[in-house]
Amino acid sequence: DEIIVVDDASTDGTRDAIQKDARTTLLVHERNRGVGAAIATGYAHARERAARGTQKNVRDVIVVMAGDGQMDPADLPALLGPIASDEADYVKGDRFRHPDVRARMPKGRYLGGQVFSRLTSMAIGVPISDSQCGYTAITREACAALPLDALWPGFGYPNDLLSQIALAGGRVVE
Repeated sequence: DEIIVVDDASTDGTRDAIQKDARTTLLVHERNRGVGAAIATGYAHARERAARGTQKNVRDVIVVMAGDGQMDPADLPALLGPIASDEADYVKGDRFRHPDVRARMPKGRYLGGQVFSRLTSMAIGVPISDSQCGYTAITREACAALPLDALWPGFGYPNDLLSQIALAGGRVVE
């Protein structure tokens, strides 16, 4: 399908490191706008591409996999499963289910993630154990309902995105 790389003004050589082929599109923010803004840029591009090329009976799905090494490509089928079986419009990974999470994740990040997740769950009325996980999949239809220009641009974007999906009546699964 297509790989969209959003370089949010990184200084780590991202632009030079990506595999440049017909499937890869590089989108560049000339100034750092934040992870939420990078996600929104990728979503906007994917929505535009899907609107131009969608065929009947095709279910477009947009997957976010950060380039920080926390997401395992082998987990992609499990992430896509609830969408493929029409159980969800948005699926989030859950780092807290990993058996080594306490050993691998710094204590402050673990505790902060637990607090943010509980507060997000209460706010949106959907049980979420890892609201901050950025390994996600969303249907074309659910993405089309998002106000991309209004999404939180920084690290709070996962909570804002979850609330927008819940407000739109989207089905969220972890």
